[in-house]
Amino acid sequence: MKLSREEVEHIAQLAHLKLSEDEKIQYAEQLSDILEYAARLNELDTEEIPPTARVLDRKLRLRADQSLPGLSTQEVLKNSPESRDGQFKVPPVLGE
Repeated sequence: MKLSREEVEHIAQLAHLKLSEDEKIQYAEQLSDILEYAARLNELDTEEIPPTARVLDRKLRLRADQSLPGLSTQEVLKNSPESRDGQFKVPPVLGE
């Protein structure tokens, strides 16, 4: 499937790209090659191949969940430039 120059210009416009004339020719050839390869892949008979989520049958090795102690409020707030009433004080986001 060969792409025309107009199709490449349309694709470039959708992608907000400004292409030179040489680039339009180059991309027309490259995109055409990609589309031809995809068309060849569509010709493959995959009727007997079951759908797969992954190729290798591996099981995830997960560790058991463990509850660990976290930082205290005082420890966290000592890294803050400014705090008040046990909370971070930040500049207003939506105005004053």
